[in-house]
Amino acid sequence: MNRIEVERLTVELLAGRLSQADFVAALAVAPSAELGDVTLDLDRQRRCGFPEVVFGQSKSVETLGRIFRCLLEEGQPVLATRIEADKATELLTQFPSGRYNAMARTFRIDGPAGPARATGLVSIVTAGTSDMPVAEEVRETADWMGAGTDIIVDVGVAGPQRLLAKLERITKADSVVVVAGMEAALASVVGGHVACPVIAVPTSVGYGASLGGIAALLGMLNSCAANVCVVNIDAGFKAGYIAGMIAVQKYLSVQNLKSKV
Repeated sequence: MNRIEVERLTVELLAGRLSQADFVAALAVAPSAELGDVTLDLDRQRRCGFPEVVFGQSKSVETLGRIFRCLLEEGQPVLATRIEADKATELLTQFPSGRYNAMARTFRIDGPAGPARATGLVSIVTAGTSDMPVAEEVRETADWMGAGTDIIVDVGVAGPQRLLAKLERITKADSVVVVAGMEAALASVVGGHVACPVIAVPTSVGYGASLGGIAALLGMLNSCAANVCVVNIDAGFKAGYIAGMIAVQKYLSVQNLKSKV
């Protein structure tokens, strides 16, 4: 509920036109905004720690613009995923401070407080350069949440020495996202080297028998590494969000412990 609405209810309460019970009930309702074809959840940041993220696929520029303006009016930063380049061009004319990542297909606008401060570290590891669009969606998501990010590219199992050369960087992370197509064995290999959660993202990269990422998905689901969990095919946002939550919450827990010492 925004400040104007709270002030209106307070005036009604003090004037005796609104009972205390009705006042409390109104404040208890989770705020949302009716935007025609969209009902925007404005309470998600309080409940879940981060504002609602916009899935841009199939939404018109007009609808996206209404959503963005509403979020910004509420003081919330914007992250929209699966935004096509032509839509991004139009949106940038409406929101000049917006940033579009063409590879990740993400559109971001900082809130009034500016970009979130980096807290914790998410390592993003790709099997090949063809996995980069999904990896960039991971990076943009985790960065929007305030987590630091480090991308390590093209270290798949076809050349295992490449991964070994990067392990010192990977083992410093609070959470690791592994992005891989083909047979997706990289997730298990990374999982066997780190002492943190590994979020595996199967990608649709590969030849016919990869079945559009199904082979990679099944390979990751069958990982024998106990610290590996799996998200959907090409679901960079989902992996980035989970990894970002882990990194940010771990960082904040450590800072809280330090403050008590």
